[in-house]
Amino acid sequence: MAADESLFTRILDQFREKRYESEFTAFMREFKQQKPQLEEEQKKSRTIWWDKPQDLATQERLRESRVKQQAYVYQNKV
Repeated sequence: MAADESLFTRILDQFREKRYESEFTAFMREFKQQKPQLEEEQKKSRTIWWDKPQDLATQERLRESRVKQQAYVYQNKV
């Protein structure tokens, strides 16, 4: 059992030594090292375009004004 475990450990160590890194991952790592302010700019841009304040009254009004769609859109109304 101990011999099997050591063989298994040696095989795992060989795989750990040869870590694969894609060209894109290497590029992004180097790019982020060259431009450390990049992540802060990304966060700032996200707040401009996506993180909007939510108005609960408007959301409720929109939810109530939805019209229920029939099961099969192209079927004539019966």
